[in-house]
Amino acid sequence: MTGLRSALWLPLFDELADPVAVARLAAEAEEAGWHGVFVWDHLRWRAPVRQVADPWITLAAIATATERLRFGPMVTPLARRRPAKLAKETATLDRLSGGRLTLGVGLGSDRFAGELSATGEELDDRRRGELLDESLEILTAAWSGAPVRHRGRHYTVDGIEFLPAPVQRPGVPVWAAGRPGNAKPLRRAARQDGFFPVNLENPDQLAEIVTTITDLRRPRTTRYDIAVPLPPGTDPAPYAEAGATWWLAEFEPETVSLDRVRGVLRDGPADLAIERTR
Repeated sequence: MTGLRSALWLPLFDELADPVAVARLAAEAEEAGWHGVFVWDHLRWRAPVRQVADPWITLAAIATATERLRFGPMVTPLARRRPAKLAKETATLDRLSGGRLTLGVGLGSDRFAGELSATGEELDDRRRGELLDESLEILTAAWSGAPVRHRGRHYTVDGIEFLPAPVQRPGVPVWAAGRPGNAKPLRRAARQDGFFPVNLENPDQLAEIVTTITDLRRPRTTRYDIAVPLPPGTDPAPYAEAGATWWLAEFEPETVSLDRVRGVLRDGPADLAIERTR
C-alpha cells in the first residue's frame, strides 16, 4: 500500500485547454510530491465544454516543465491515429522527457461527444479493436530501432527504421484500457505493461481483475501497473490493497478548472490521503 503512486488525470478542456497553464500545474504537482500527470485525448466534448487542447503538444510542454513526473495520454484511441506517425511522436517525446512517457491506449468511444462519427472514423468496436492491436504490433517493432516490415490487414510499413529509439527499453510502457467484465481488453492488457480500468465500481471488482491479469501473464514476473481513476476524497487504501499501483485523481470534465486542480494537488498524493482516512 505504501508503494501506491499518485497522478493527476486532466481533461484538457476550457481553462485546461491552455498548454502553458497545464505545464505550470504539472510543475506544481511535481513540487508537491505527485508522481505523474496524465491527460485526456479528445477532439471535442459535449456542452458546455467548448475548448479542447491537443494532448501531444500539451504533453511536450509538461515534459519540458518537469524533471521526474511520469506522464502521457490516458487514453489515446489508436484506431484514429496512424501508427507510423505515433511511433515517431512517442519516441521523440520519450527522449524529450528523458524516458518518462507512458502510453495509454484504448478503443475510444463515440458516446460522449460524437467525435468519431463527426470525423468519419471507424464506429464498429470489433474493427477498432483490430486497428488497435495491429497498431500495437507496429509500435513495439518500431521502438526496437530495427527495420519494421509489417503487412497487415489495415496497415503497411515497409522497411522503415524508426530512429532515434525511445530512451526506455525495450520501449515506451503501454497501459491498455478496458471495462471490467470484458475478457478481450483484459487479454490485450495482459500483453502490455499495465491496465487502466474504465467504470470501475469497487475494490472487490479490482481484485478480480488483478487475479485474472496475473493468471494471464504467467509465467512473466516483470513489473505491471494497475492505474485506478478515483475522485479526490475517495480513500485509495482499499484499491491499493486490491492491487492498484497508481491512483489517478479524476475530475468532472464539464466543471474542471485550474483552481479545482490546484486544490487537489495541494492536498497531496495518495500516501497522504491514506493517512488522513485512518
